Amino acid sequence: MTADAQAAPETGAEPEFADDLETDVSFGLEEINEVLAELVEAQAERSRRDADIVGLRLGISGARPETLARIGARYDLARDRVRQLHTRSVGQLLRETQLSGSRLAAFTRRYPLDARDPALTRALLVETYATETDLVGNELSYLKLRLAGHAPEDAKRVAGYVMQRIMAWQKKTNRRLAKLHDAGPVATSQVNTLLGQVDWPGGKPAALPARSARTVDGDDDGRGRFYLDKVGRDVRFDSALQARLLQTLNASELVETFQEHPSAVAFELDGAEQVYYPTIAARFTDGRVALIDVQPLGHVGFHVNRAAAAVARGHAHDNGWGWLVWTGSHIGIPELMRRKVGARVEERLQGLLDNGPVFWPGIRQLRDEADFDLLDFTALVLRNDWRWDRAPFLLRVDGSAR
Repeated sequence: MTADAQAAPETGAEPEFADDLETDVSFGLEEINEVLAELVEAQAERSRRDADIVGLRLGISGARPETLARIGARYDLARDRVRQLHTRSVGQLLRETQLSGSRLAAFTRRYPLDARDPALTRALLVETYATETDLVGNELSYLKLRLAGHAPEDAKRVAGYVMQRIMAWQKKTNRRLAKLHDAGPVATSQVNTLLGQVDWPGGKPAALPARSARTVDGDDDGRGRFYLDKVGRDVRFDSALQARLLQTLNASELVETFQEHPSAVAFELDGAEQVYYPTIAARFTDGRVALIDVQPLGHVGFHVNRAAAAVARGHAHDNGWGWLVWTGSHIGIPELMRRKVGARVEERLQGLLDNGPVFWPGIRQLRDEADFDLLDFTALVLRNDWRWDRAPFLLRVDGSAR
């Protein structure tokens, strides 16, 4: 990098995130994540546990990244021990990748060696926002840059800028909350739109829980927090997407109160017990309650998220609550289910599946030959109830997610 390229970006400025994630969902970003998932999965040949720790920490499967404390509770390890194992495994991944010459062209194209620091910082911030990976913004940015061929000191510096921007945004957001009442009409309009998308059950809603069900990592330093006057206390959040939803609910006159992470929902995924924490339950002024979960638009098709959403919806309806997956976009799951995709693309993809599971090279070839994008692909997955896994990529006919 040149001296100009090393000039630090403005860290006090708030990232100008788009209001809608639609433009940030792409095959290009997904290819980065798919290759990264393959590299992490390859670590399992040496240690299944260590590979799983890296996968859980970085959100490799498409689920949210987990805090060190939650991973420690899963494996009965201290938080610092989890950090050590994660750091060691990432270091081994980088060394083995350099030696094996694994395909990293996608990283080099996306994070060019001659790119200036502000451009890299901006690109990584947008990816962090679009994938809800704020918790590991530093770690994930560093790993991506190193896989692209950036020197350790350059990757460390730019990854540091990414986290500085995230932290600056959190502080600035906290200062702006006093002015949220000015945004009341806009927030109310947005909430009114959300209400029209909620899957409502019949019956009287159960009362909101009095506290968060997420206690293991409730005070984790990596999570953001701000004071919201509607509930009269500090509220924790994991990502800018979650913060955006919380701010909207706090400012809307249609919302009476809410509780973040109100429930711990247990479910089984491929024989393993999982615990899922839907983002928020909101009680509206008309007495109805809705359980709202944040799932980034590009991630709603993953099997792990669909399986979690299915049990969370059941939990919500058992309590008389409505259910909504909020994608950070005007495009929600109902819109994806109705999305028009070329018949030729669907026929070709169905033809591939008729011959067995489909892997990433097959999808990449079809993408290059046909006119369709990742949202089209996600729409077909949802509409046909196919199973889409990452770590590594696998598409197959499997109706168990619903």
